[in-house]
Amino acid sequence: MIPLKILIPSLLIAIVAGIIGIILYIPTGNVIILFNAIIMAISIALIPPGIFDYIRNKRIREIENRLPDFLRDVAEASRFGMTLADAIVSASKGRYGILTNEIRKMAYQIEWGVPVGVALESFLSRASTPLTKRIVSTIIKSNEAGGNVSDVLNMVANYSREVQQLNKEKYSQLSSYTVVLLIAYGVFLVTILILNVQFFPQMIKAGQSATGSVSNNIASINVSIIPTVKLIFAGAIIVHAVGDGLMAGVLKDGRFESGFLTAAALAIGGYLFLLMLGGV
Repeated sequence: MIPLKILIPSLLIAIVAGIIGIILYIPTGNVIILFNAIIMAISIALIPPGIFDYIRNKRIREIENRLPDFLRDVAEASRFGMTLADAIVSASKGRYGILTNEIRKMAYQIEWGVPVGVALESFLSRASTPLTKRIVSTIIKSNEAGGNVSDVLNMVANYSREVQQLNKEKYSQLSSYTVVLLIAYGVFLVTILILNVQFFPQMIKAGQSATGSVSNNIASINVSIIPTVKLIFAGAIIVHAVGDGLMAGVLKDGRFESGFLTAAALAIGGYLFLLMLGGV
């Protein structure tokens, strides 16, 4: 969940940008000004929260990817008769990527006499992820209950590896659907470009040349609505882009927020593509 302190300011600024664009569009009738404002509003609304979500999820993935290695080393140390506290201190000498500093802080706390349960809770507060919460809570309860902690450590280490493997398989399977979405968007974009650049101008020319000729069917077409239709199609590109981007996020990990950057990139890219090739 993206914090409201990031989401709300982005939405408010985006709304203001959209309103300014509409105000500038009304007296001039320049659709470029209108679409520039829409794209700017979409960018402001999606990019800052998207960047925050991307950085946070990257950190979560790195933590959860390295956690099984730490659990394995702690389990190996506990097999030789070490207590959980001693096993954590011994395993803290290894390297675990983004977790290294947090694990060493936990080991320093234990060496200073902090109870292992308190040290684990402190570690959890600094490296909190859904998987870490489940695993660390299980370890704390197992240590409080007594018994062979090494078996529990091996169990949670295997569990975390299985979760990571399942997530990778799920992502690889759903990535093909994301590719289909992107291809469909590309096809739709090219279709709108061909209609706006090639088909509609020819219809306007044919309609103008056939004015006054009752026998010609093209004369019955109201070519004056074609600019409006072109405007609607260009707007459909933006709607399509945002929808496909958000759906790509849902397919990735079940959250719309994961698709914010993709949605913004598709909207900006599609609009620039039409603008540079004369499709707007």
